[in-house]
Amino acid sequence: MRVIILGDGGHSRVIQEMIFTNEKYEVIAILDDKYEQGFQTKGIIHAPIAYLARLNNYQTNIVVAIGNNRIRKNLVEGLNLLPENYLSLVHPTAVISGSANIGTGTVVMPNAVINAKAEIGMHCIINTGAIIEHDNTIGEYTHVSPNATLTGNVTSGEGVHVGSSATIIPGMHLGNWSVIGAGSTVIEHIPAYSKAVGSPTRIIERILSK
Repeated sequence: MRVIILGDGGHSRVIQEMIFTNEKYEVIAILDDKYEQGFQTKGIIHAPIAYLARLNNYQTNIVVAIGNNRIRKNLVEGLNLLPENYLSLVHPTAVISGSANIGTGTVVMPNAVINAKAEIGMHCIINTGAIIEHDNTIGEYTHVSPNATLTGNVTSGEGVHVGSSATIIPGMHLGNWSVIGAGSTVIEHIPAYSKAVGSPTRIIERILSK
């Protein structure tokens, strides 16, 4: 399976290792706008993202390897490709319930756990060791950071960022584009476009919607 990776930062390097160790994938290009012009290394093209138009076809799958939720969303919407153009990746050490659903373009990192009836939206990142418990609904472009735990029946809107080792107690809702600080404990619903930190969390900032 031919793969094009979009993004070549720290998050991308983790994804690259996931792909390079799986023999069914063949990486043909790593595209990032930090490259002003194209070049090849070990048969892999490195070039600006605009180079995608020369490479993409029905035999190619795309992985958006960008950790920032807003940038990831803007890139996907700007490309205006069909969902089937995007590849979902699940690390072999992740534990995924047979009744869970993983959205197109989502990446599930090493040792993550996604339990029964969880619904994960498109283009999410479920990072290393994160736990998504039963009956959670995770909105598109959400990033659940390493070792964060979303206990049962949690819902999140679009673009939510859950910091490392945060805990969300059962039944909570995280509004669109909210940010939960690392190590926080969420015991109340978090409004959209809010930044919450602490244990228990408190709102410390309102985030611009754009």
